[in-house]
Amino acid sequence: MNIHAEIEGIEYKLIMSNELKEINIVDFDINTMPSCCIIKSRKYNFAISKWVSPKRTRSYPFERVYNTLSVSKKITVIPIIKDEGSKGDRDFIQWDTISLMSLLDVYVIFAYYHKAEKHSTRENKITNQKFDNEYVLSKIEEIGNYHSSALHWNLKEIKDCLPFLIDKVKQYYSNINKQLGVSFHSSSGIDKFRKQFEDGFNKFMETSRNKAKEAQHREQMTIQPREVLTTATKATITIKNYLGGLYYLTTDEIAIKDEILYLIEGKHSTNSQLPSLGDIKDGLLKMILYCNLTNVLIENINYTVVPILKLTSNHITGKLTSSDSDDNYKLFFKNNTFNNSQIEILNTLFKESQLNNFEIIIQGE
Repeated sequence: MNIHAEIEGIEYKLIMSNELKEINIVDFDINTMPSCCIIKSRKYNFAISKWVSPKRTRSYPFERVYNTLSVSKKITVIPIIKDEGSKGDRDFIQWDTISLMSLLDVYVIFAYYHKAEKHSTRENKITNQKFDNEYVLSKIEEIGNYHSSALHWNLKEIKDCLPFLIDKVKQYYSNINKQLGVSFHSSSGIDKFRKQFEDGFNKFMETSRNKAKEAQHREQMTIQPREVLTTATKATITIKNYLGGLYYLTTDEIAIKDEILYLIEGKHSTNSQLPSLGDIKDGLLKMILYCNLTNVLIENINYTVVPILKLTSNHITGKLTSSDSDDNYKLFFKNNTFNNSQIEILNTLFKESQLNNFEIIIQGE
């Protein structure tokens, strides 16, 4: 099933975001900062997050971005390419990552690694890769003096900086190869990636979108072992925003009743009673999108959307929804012997769902 929808703008009230540590610009190092924080100078206060890979499915980058969204000016630092060595992974930044950050009004600093250490046990693999901190600082200063939107910044940086930065990546991985004696994936892959930008970024956008569509189709055909669903129904959802950006997503589960479409994002835990906070916040970023959908169509029929975040576990008995009564909350917490910390997390999550008109379901397998 294929769903088409639009987003005209983002309205959402965050409750689950972390209190961010404040770091003065003179003490800032992208490599030692927390995964997200506030960076301060005499001129500005920014929220900043960092990714450890350009691939969105590694290390909960959406959680890090989510934690910064309540601050008016937001930056995220993303490596454009990460090569872990010929025995590890190599990932490239994708257009839809940049487009999503633009939609959320997050300024992207496209960064590169320039140092690394040899893996202690695995041949032809590196670890502890380091960003070029001086370059990141220079870009933070530029953003401090930049007065247009995150969208305009991100598009400008793609056009003006990405080809140059890709050359930097190639140069530094060559240096690391010589210094550490570690082999990397063929440089022809980097050359092919760079070629997408020779005539602007349209080729980059087209290639990335085609890959996203292919991944979307593969995911639609697959039920992951960790997913616990009421039905096996998945659907593709293509979202168009007012900027012309397209996002190709796959829902974990859908249900349709009359002309109401339930979009369900599932997070499952096999080892504990609740999924991790990283998993939950990753799901909340989907809720931000789903709560702002308009003109939702399936085969030219318009639907009203009800977003749902479903948390499941092998270690939970019974079922609780955010629309249940206080007495049901208390009985569910008691029957599952939740501790005070778990109860606080769930109560905060329920409050966020109520403020933003989406539903929570918590249940056992």
